[in-house]
Amino acid sequence: MRVEDFDMFSTLLKQRSGLVLTRDKAYLLESRLMPVARKWNMKGLEELAITVRTRKDEALLRDITEAMTTNESSFFRDQKPFDQFRQLVLPRLMATRAAKRSIRIWSAACSSGQEAYSLAMILNDEAAKLAGWRVEIVGTDISAEMVERSKAGVYTQFEVQRGLPITMLVKHFKQNGDKWQISPQLRQMASFREWNLLGDLSALGQFDIVFCRNVLIYFDGPTKGKVLEGIARQMPQDGVLYLGGAETVLGITDKFKPVDGQRGLYSLGGFSTGP
Repeated sequence: MRVEDFDMFSTLLKQRSGLVLTRDKAYLLESRLMPVARKWNMKGLEELAITVRTRKDEALLRDITEAMTTNESSFFRDQKPFDQFRQLVLPRLMATRAAKRSIRIWSAACSSGQEAYSLAMILNDEAAKLAGWRVEIVGTDISAEMVERSKAGVYTQFEVQRGLPITMLVKHFKQNGDKWQISPQLRQMASFREWNLLGDLSALGQFDIVFCRNVLIYFDGPTKGKVLEGIARQMPQDGVLYLGGAETVLGITDKFKPVDGQRGLYSLGGFSTGP
């Protein structure tokens, strides 16, 4: 790939999605954009680059962005955050939200929906305690294709084997040929919509719990700060933010503070783990 073409694509992707690509990732750009070129009946990436420069076709730009944004997910990925949710976060927020009996959860950059549905399974297990409560799960992703996959709730054998206990599979899924579909009951617990984390988040409303795991690692420092400050504006003081195990807020924003003794868990300052 020509250097000028790589620079053009990388600039485009940073503007549209926040994704930062260094030149040592040229191979990744080539492998993911060749299918886009073929879809648009182009000979290769040079023709694709010329078309982007001259036509500014929004559908083409969307295809390029979606091809490059990472769509990696699995059920109960990195089990500890879900244990924290079940054992600490949910009970604590149920105590502090007892008057309004309402909790909103956001799965940001939800990919194909496994994180949101993992949370739905936990909430289903706690249904007796949550009787009379309004608990809403909202999943968002920049990719329209991923949003539609999340809504359908259909997964391959490989996907359901990654992190999903067999008891959960039997309880919540129905096999259809070589695919598995999550139950209508769980699909009703989660809604999904297309959303860009770099945009205005205010229309999404307030969230008590935000999962934004393994997303910020693809952004540069200023973009990380912008996203975190946008999320902070959508949360109450005692709300809880989940980041990935390799992510941190230190040196990026002073809005969030680590929750004492809970790796990967952050709050604006009002979440207590004490009695």
